Amino acid sequence: MALTASSEVMAFSPSSNRFGTTAGSNTALQMKENNNIQSALTAAVIAASVWASPFTLMNEQFHPSLSNNNNMAYAKEMASGSGSRVNKDPESLLRYGLPIPNDKEIRKLQSQLEETRNDINSKRKGPAMEGIKKSRTLLAKGNSKFASACREPAICSTILRTMDERLTPLDQSLQTSSNALNGSGQEQDALDNASKIQESILKDLTVLEQQLIPKGYATPVPSDYDDLPQLKGGRVTVEFTMKKPDGLPYVIDANKFPTAKMTMVIDGFTAPVTGGNFVDLVSKGFYNNMKISRSDGFVVQTGDPDGDAAGYVGKPSKSVGSGPKGERLIPNEIFVKGDKGPFYETTIEDEGRGGQATILPFSSYGAMGWAREEYDANSGSSQFFWLLFDSDLTPAGKNVLDGRYPCFGYIVEGADFLRDTKEDDIIISAKITDGAEFLIQPKKGASAPVAAEAAPVAAE
Repeated sequence: MALTASSEVMAFSPSSNRFGTTAGSNTALQMKENNNIQSALTAAVIAASVWASPFTLMNEQFHPSLSNNNNMAYAKEMASGSGSRVNKDPESLLRYGLPIPNDKEIRKLQSQLEETRNDINSKRKGPAMEGIKKSRTLLAKGNSKFASACREPAICSTILRTMDERLTPLDQSLQTSSNALNGSGQEQDALDNASKIQESILKDLTVLEQQLIPKGYATPVPSDYDDLPQLKGGRVTVEFTMKKPDGLPYVIDANKFPTAKMTMVIDGFTAPVTGGNFVDLVSKGFYNNMKISRSDGFVVQTGDPDGDAAGYVGKPSKSVGSGPKGERLIPNEIFVKGDKGPFYETTIEDEGRGGQATILPFSSYGAMGWAREEYDANSGSSQFFWLLFDSDLTPAGKNVLDGRYPCFGYIVEGADFLRDTKEDDIIISAKITDGAEFLIQPKKGASAPVAAEAAPVAAE
């Protein structure tokens, strides 16, 4: 169903499976128990601006698109990004997405370290210094437990010791900043140094958490998809470099760059099939010299090759089949918190679980999602999008993408370049820079590997 913009405001009704239009003051987004009329009207306008411009990048029979689902108006409090604060940090979201069993203590440490980072960035020096004390206590309390649970205890012991040692210069930098004149260069230099130290601690934390994943663990995938490339047991780092067709620079905050370089982490734990398909295409050079086909303030999308086909043409999966022009298709893949693996070929609403939290939510600027035809969950091929996340367009607890489209990774460096990425910009290079060993190509007659058991990723 193609929606088109008009002078009327698009609105959707939670009690109906169809879109309708109402004009002027009668227009409102129907939301459950919403007593704030102004908020409802604002949400209606936002919904209209998003859903009145669906993807139209493929032919009429086969066009990946984002579309609204009425049930999401009733998004539950446990939804991704629910509550008054939304976690927009891609590296934090990736840490929370790691399949760590018995993760209560490590999550306490992560939460405290990230809160301290936020305090530093907001110049809340007192709370930041108090956070250092709490972090030191949590490290001491969990030291032996973390080390014993690691794949390689000696490595984790070194990481834990390094993290603890970094807390001392961090505290000193904050003390220096506190003693400096407000607004002075000395204050800012000390805060900048504190921020660098804290980021180093968080990078150590990421390595530590990866060590806490059981050795040999791979997300279970039904054997139906053994004939598709998959990511097994890890994450892959991919780098895109883009340029403008007219040779003009990218302009970000008045700074000019001849090319745009973005680093992405593709998650094989949450999206082994989707991530494997993407990394496989990167390894084949499929995205090299490909144009950006959509940039509308909501998403930036690419992956539509020249010619009649609307995706990658290759050997199809027996379970999913091929598109009308021979496109290799992949199943919709959704991983909900608390589950032991993803479910396939349906959406979260189809499963009767609308509003539940997915492991990787669309709550970060540059979140990566797989495009597909609106009414066919298994029509994705090679087109994907970066979400230009905005807390007004994707409010807390009302995320209309989670569970309908797989989020398979995030931009962790260079996301700001999306702000000046336009249609017809060219991806001059797409390459794997780390984790290529996790890409497993299908083998004829191969059976699904037996995965090590890990606890389901719990809701935060």
